Amino acid sequence: MALKKHIPNFITLLNLASGLVALVYAFNNNWQMAFFWVCMGIFFDFWDGFFARTLKVSSPIGLQLDSLADMVTSGVVPGMAIFQMLAGIAEMQAELNLESDNFYLGLLPYAGFIITLGSAYRLAKFNVDTRQTNSFIGLPTPANALFIMSLPVIQAYSDGDGVLFELLSNPYVLVAISFISAFMLNSNIPLFSLKLKYFNWETNKVQFSFLILSILLLFFLNYLAIPLIIILYVVVSLVTNKLWHKA
Repeated sequence: MALKKHIPNFITLLNLASGLVALVYAFNNNWQMAFFWVCMGIFFDFWDGFFARTLKVSSPIGLQLDSLADMVTSGVVPGMAIFQMLAGIAEMQAELNLESDNFYLGLLPYAGFIITLGSAYRLAKFNVDTRQTNSFIGLPTPANALFIMSLPVIQAYSDGDGVLFELLSNPYVLVAISFISAFMLNSNIPLFSLKLKYFNWETNKVQFSFLILSILLLFFLNYLAIPLIIILYVVVSLVTNKLWHKA
């Protein structure tokens, strides 16, 4: 019994460890590995709650530890990613009328950490919000992290050419994404949860349909599918909520 109650917390610590590894890779602009370790952290984040419920060993300390781990994996790492992307934009100085000694190069990259601040506030709200036991209000930090971490990978795969590369190399676009990200994290938009309590179609048909469509998008579009899946997640939630209210 003593060992069983520590299993979920150990899995949560694996989430935190994955986030720390991802942070190192993000700091060194190794975006594919950073994305991989964020995915690993989110994987562990899914299973810690599952085992806590299955083993009936949920605890207040587990809830707090889960948020602390998410703060690193899904809060600090995405903020660092946008910081690094903004800090690395040097070749566009002339085009954007930016000089080496002006406000942009000194402070603008730190705008990426707006995502980190928004994530911290969202996680604190989640821990005291009794409305979010079976669903979410606002974009969950793991979903937001996947969206943000896919951007530098997509940029790297664009080979320095194309519309996507230009958009993701524009500091104004990246700053706008940071603000939108923080807003979505703390919005009042109800979103369905992907954490399944029962493995049956009737109870989870929205979740299963979404997962099947997500797998198809990943198969055909690779990394480009990630931001599309997150946007789809929000859209499907809005549509299903409207249909339920009508019913």
